[in-house]
This record gives sequence, structure tokens and C-alpha cells, in this order.
Amino acid sequence: MPRAVLILPLLLLLTASACGGDEGDGSAAGTTTGTTTTAPSAPGCKRVDAPKARGEGDETAPTEPLDAGTTYAIVFTTNCGSFTVTLDVKSAPKTSASLVALARSGFYDDTIFHRIVPGFVIQGGDPTQTGSGGPGYTPVDPPPSSTTYTLGTVAMAKTAAEPAGSSGSQFFVVTTADAGLPAEYAAVGRVTKGLDTVDRIGGLGNALEQPTQTVLIEQATVTES
Repeated sequence: MPRAVLILPLLLLLTASACGGDEGDGSAAGTTTGTTTTAPSAPGCKRVDAPKARGEGDETAPTEPLDAGTTYAIVFTTNCGSFTVTLDVKSAPKTSASLVALARSGFYDDTIFHRIVPGFVIQGGDPTQTGSGGPGYTPVDPPPSSTTYTLGTVAMAKTAAEPAGSSGSQFFVVTTADAGLPAEYAAVGRVTKGLDTVDRIGGLGNALEQPTQTVLIEQATVTES
């Protein structure tokens, strides 16, 4: 069943579809499908066709923790450039392990950013392209009450009904100085390289929070250091 994910825009409370799981309810405010338009490609972005939607994931949650002494990062290569997310294994151990496992399995490859809200967030990671899909399991890493969601923060979408820190596969990247969100979303890392790419993608949304052209995650690659 689809999961309706709650993300707060700057001024309005919106219910937006995102990670997969066993929940469902919410509005269509953030429910989008892969979309292309006839408008010219944005500077720095290659025009690509929307990938074929996949079904809901049936993945198994990782059971082994990541090495606490290793720095893990995920490089997301898109048709608008690449950006690197360095994971916060200490604050979000289960979520970090999940993202690493999903990236290594190719789960994120050929998925899109289905929700783009200029001046707020970009959101992706759904194999169904609808905003309602996920991996089939739900890690939980409650964020500290002091958590803030500032420019470059990467966090996980969840439903309003789920406990703080619940997640699936869908993530969002904050594209404003401070998103003004409550400490409800597992903060899994930060963009440490390629903020220009994130900014470029962040400009490709319309008033309905839909992408004005397909923004494709071509590949997600895990690095260790």
C-alpha cells in the first residue's frame, strides 16, 4: 500500500506522497509521476526520457551495521550532473545502512526526482515514480530534537502517522537556507559535493511541485574512506 509522506513547505502544511510501506492516506499535493515537457532542456541538464516505472520494492532490511570507523558516501549521478551525500552513520545508523544497501543493489538507478519544490526541497528515490513507492521495509532513526534542515541536508520522507525518524527509500535534499521543518525526519547526511547540481535540479519544479523535465538518477555509487 502507498505511503503518504508529510513534508512541510515554508508556509503551508502539505501531505506529499513518498516512501513505500504499509501506510496510505494523504492528498495528491506531492504525488507525481515521471514527466517530460517540450520545453528546452535546462542549462547543464541532458534531456532524457522518463524511465519505465518499476513495482514496489521487496527488499530485505540490512541487519549488519556499517563500520563506525569508515566514512560512507553516495554519489548520485544524474542527467543534470552529480552530487555526493556523505552519510551520518552515528546519528542515523539504520537509515545509513539501508541507503548503502539500496545503492549497492542498484535500487536507485533509473529512478527520478518526482517532486521538486523550488526554494524548498528536491525529492526522489521511488521506483514507482509516483511518490508512493519504497523498498518494502521501514528503518527508524529518531532525530535529536535539535535537528535542523538547512541547505544541503539530506533526510528521509515519512508519513504523518509514522514515528519520527521512520523512512523507506525516498529522500529529500533541502535547497533553501532553512526549510523550517520540525525534527521529525531522519537526517541521514549532507551534500558535501555538487550543491550546484542540487541547485540546478531545484529550479526544475512547477507550481504543482512536479518536475518540468525528467531528472534521472542514472546511478548511485557508494564510496568508502
